[in-house]
Amino acid sequence: MKRRVLIGSAAAAAFARGAAAQENYPTRPVSMVVAFPPGGQADVVGRPVAATLERIWRVAVPIVNRGGAAGAIGNAFVARATPDGYTLLMALSSMALLPEAARVNGREPTYTPEMLTPIALFAADPTVLVVPAASPIRTIEQFIAEVKSKPGQFSYSSAGNYSALHVPMAQLSQAAGLDMLHVPFQGGGPALTAILGGQVQCLASGPGPVAPHIRSGALRPLATWGRTRLAGFEDVPTLIEKGFADCEFYIWVGLFAPAATPAPVIARIREACRQVAQDAEFQRVMAASGNTLDHRDGDAFLRFYQEDAARLIRTVRALGRIE
Repeated sequence: MKRRVLIGSAAAAAFARGAAAQENYPTRPVSMVVAFPPGGQADVVGRPVAATLERIWRVAVPIVNRGGAAGAIGNAFVARATPDGYTLLMALSSMALLPEAARVNGREPTYTPEMLTPIALFAADPTVLVVPAASPIRTIEQFIAEVKSKPGQFSYSSAGNYSALHVPMAQLSQAAGLDMLHVPFQGGGPALTAILGGQVQCLASGPGPVAPHIRSGALRPLATWGRTRLAGFEDVPTLIEKGFADCEFYIWVGLFAPAATPAPVIARIREACRQVAQDAEFQRVMAASGNTLDHRDGDAFLRFYQEDAARLIRTVRALGRIE
């Protein structure tokens, strides 16, 4: 009897310590994993989010760049991390399609979307098609004509096969009957460097990374993948209005945690993210980087995420196996 009482007391004490730890979360640094090298959309949004969380929580929130496999390596790392709230993922929309891409290619996925819990959305901008400013191409019509005149030669960079920079270009190629040369890199940052360095001839990117280079005159936007014209790019037509109804793609950026993370911890992170979205300095940085703040959480983010994931999975299945 005495032994059972001691065991029961120890269990109760452990439970109390766990509850207290959740209530006081965070008490130590919180790692924010970005599944790409620096410079891409998730990194551009993730850094000001992390900086604002540091001010709110008064603990370090380091960005950890774990690039590779179009984001699958970093996504899987967080999906399998200890579910205590101290390892989070700032994910791109490609997170939802990579497991399906693995299945299409006959591989076992390294993670599934169900292994990650959506916490908060911060940005959801349509992709922007850009060419170097030195290019003679000035309109989407000229772009399509030029690509068709050089089948298999006109090149574009991406963050890897089935990445958020690859899939929209695949959509356009399918819709317009284009044969383009896909040059995959390890992330959005290197893909952007490639077009700036003259290694490729075009790029589909979130507006944040390319906006400074459009303003500087280094890149020229030709079209976007949204249903409506993008704020700040009002003179740039959408592909839908140009007759390509199936060309709709958003590079959204949202925060996720391992699925088994305790509900009280998720609630505390979600509340902190609401404070981030309302922070004036964060809003200023987002606007300066060319990203439109689109904060959603709870059921609103879940519905958006599930609807977008269904659309992306259909696109991957149409794209098929990539050798």
